Amino acid sequence: MAENVKHGQYVMQLGTGYSIFKEVTAPQIGVNGANDLGNANFSIGYSLLTQPFLMVGDTHNHDFDQLVFFLGGDPANVADFGAEVEMGVDNQTYLINYAACVWIPKGVMHGPLNVKKVNKPIMFIDITLSPQYSTRPVPPGSQRR
Repeated sequence: MAENVKHGQYVMQLGTGYSIFKEVTAPQIGVNGANDLGNANFSIGYSLLTQPFLMVGDTHNHDFDQLVFFLGGDPANVADFGAEVEMGVDNQTYLINYAACVWIPKGVMHGPLNVKKVNKPIMFIDITLSPQYSTRPVPPGSQRR
């Protein structure tokens, strides 16, 4: 992630970074609580997804709450969702084919996360109530860009 430029204590310019997934070709935006927000218990990552791929291959948990948003890629109509995403949460697999927010409380097992079909680009937003991102190892078969 590119370093964000701070403008005083409370405002910073968002920089863009690169993706760890070859399938995510648009620059990503991220704010890390530890590095960017004075160790705040909050981090966020934004990606535009344009093609299917396995984003998270393993089932895992975190010691913090997490919220994951799936939105249509048109900012004027985020409910226009043109994709199918399978996501496991608490031993259930959900097929998400609509704009959605997934709440993952601390300690709840979740994954895999598989973007199965993308007819129109979608926005993926990952929020952690933690000073760190919720990054996972790149699934087998993926390559870093």
